[in-house]
Amino acid sequence: MESEICCLAAMLSSFEEVSKSFENKGIHIGINTVRNIAKQFAFRAQTAKKIDSIELPENLNGRRVVVSTDGGRIRIRKNKRGPRTPKGRRRYRTDWREPKLLIIYVVDEQGKADRCFSPFIEATLKGPETVFGLISYYLKQLQIDRADQAMFIADGARWIWIRFKELVKTLNLAGRIYQLVDFYHAVEHLGKVAELKKTWQPSERKRWIKKHRRLLLNGQIDRVIAEIKRVCRGRISKKLARERNYFMRNKKRMNYKEVCQQKLPIGSGAVESAIRRVINLRLKGASIYWLNEMAEAMLMLRSYYKAGRWNTLKLFAFSVQSAIKE
Repeated sequence: MESEICCLAAMLSSFEEVSKSFENKGIHIGINTVRNIAKQFAFRAQTAKKIDSIELPENLNGRRVVVSTDGGRIRIRKNKRGPRTPKGRRRYRTDWREPKLLIIYVVDEQGKADRCFSPFIEATLKGPETVFGLISYYLKQLQIDRADQAMFIADGARWIWIRFKELVKTLNLAGRIYQLVDFYHAVEHLGKVAELKKTWQPSERKRWIKKHRRLLLNGQIDRVIAEIKRVCRGRISKKLARERNYFMRNKKRMNYKEVCQQKLPIGSGAVESAIRRVINLRLKGASIYWLNEMAEAMLMLRSYYKAGRWNTLKLFAFSVQSAIKE
């Protein structure tokens, strides 16, 4: 029953709905009980991963694997100091926090997601170091060194690529994994360059973006950077300089022609879709906010549920439970 409660907590839109679903079966389980069971279940699963108590049921032997990470947004409740309200309630604030989410999935020979291999998804509020620690954990467990091809794809955020370099060293992946900035993010930055040229007409901007989008796809990143430098010549704003530096910094990660020839994805749509399904549709919304520990637990439950790997999460949680009983 514990697994069923937690699965429903991840699947439904609130703990109240979980409680009502059991009431319809003639079983009374209070909302706070549902919340506590979910939190303990997730805590045991997290503990199992830390102590490597079980191995993952699959590996990447001979597969083409894609790894990606990005951030979402949720509200976290923090109590304020000072007197309580006239009704005796604590005063609090709800600050925005950015959970980091990772996804590891396999593609077929045509570059489409392989439906025979459920992805690994996980999200955490503990920051960049933790999410890259999780990526390292999963890739080691899945034996990334036995993969046929591997690619890491993300937007141009510096926090990602700085840590990716360390990940490559840790897992000894130098020269064996493609690095790619999401093509559609790169095109967005072309749009920002064009938008900042106030003297251009809308039709000029559209033609300029279309031309340089095509150059990016054809592997002519040097021509794109040369043109952006030309546009930025003379007295330029900080915003234009930032866009120019974005392309110069990520030049080696924009080899879209080669990646297309390998029939690998050039967009990070998979991780953006995961953020929507895992975070936005359950943990984010008007008047929705979380205590930090509960949010961390729900991110884990929701990730495994949406990845189609609930049985793997059960293995983690119940392996620790068995060890405690022994």
